[in-house]
Amino acid sequence: MRRLLSMLSQNKGFIVFMLGMLMFRSALADWNVVPTGSMQPTIQIGDRIVVDKAAYDIRLPFTHLSLMHLADPQRGDIVVLDSHAADEKLVKRVIGVPGDEVAMRDNVLYVNGVPARYSPATVTGIHDDLQDPARYEVEQLGHVQHLIRLSRYYPSDARNFGPVTVPAGQYLLLGDNRDNSMDSRYFGFFPRKEIVGRSRYVAVSLDPDHHYLPRTQRLATRLDSNLAPRAE
Repeated sequence: MRRLLSMLSQNKGFIVFMLGMLMFRSALADWNVVPTGSMQPTIQIGDRIVVDKAAYDIRLPFTHLSLMHLADPQRGDIVVLDSHAADEKLVKRVIGVPGDEVAMRDNVLYVNGVPARYSPATVTGIHDDLQDPARYEVEQLGHVQHLIRLSRYYPSDARNFGPVTVPAGQYLLLGDNRDNSMDSRYFGFFPRKEIVGRSRYVAVSLDPDHHYLPRTQRLATRLDSNLAPRAE
């Protein structure tokens, strides 16, 4: 016991620093590794995304208990959540907020009766396209627009649903890789309390198909930088 106390005393500065870092990562900001392609092309496999955990709430460190409500997720936000239904951490895009009526017809989204607008886009460098060729489109809902990926040969069985109304305290989340994403079409609405943060940046990206070498072109990339808002 004496040796343990002596060791703790000698290293108290380091221990305090590590505890502070853990609390910072738990309550304010963290980074997440993205191991799947459900958000391609916006987020690529191997991206390390920055998660702003204070975007919506200040939480008690190491818990989901909100100490201060700051904001609510908005349509178009990329959010990170600890999903009970999926039993894992997910990264998805907010499509429907509480009160919205959302439907999908052959991968065309309708929000509150208004269809999204689509225009073709060119995307290169997605390794999955070698085995699963895809087409890319810009999806625009109001002032929010982003890229989506649609498989040419393996369309999802969930490309049609609704209309459904998003309940209070819940959100409808989808992946940008529409034909290869486990999201609200499979798990239903996600509770607000499970959303732990918002992501807007890639910190660094390691390419698993090339010995995990860094993708220098994605260093410190803004996730919404590839598209400028269109005038209505």
